[in-house]
Amino acid sequence: MNKPKKIPMRKCVATNEQFPKKEMFRVVRTPEGNVEIDPVGKMNGRGAYLSKSKKAIEIARKKKILERHLEVPVPDEIFEKLLEMLGDEIDK
Repeated sequence: MNKPKKIPMRKCVATNEQFPKKEMFRVVRTPEGNVEIDPVGKMNGRGAYLSKSKKAIEIARKKKILERHLEVPVPDEIFEKLLEMLGDEIDK
């Protein structure tokens, strides 16, 4: 008997809810200190996961949660891009 494939779960840094890794945004601080959105989840660096909801992105922006997790200032463009990507997700 095959046992069911384990789904990797990650916790959203803004809402503290658990979601399957595939259903989350990963934001990474690269070894050079840049902050980037990691679409495939394989980039080098320190990552933080955000659930794909406007609420989570707004909370993270307002409370500077990503900045605390990644230990670098997070540019506003990152949040704009996440919201944009979220819009694309919803349209699907």
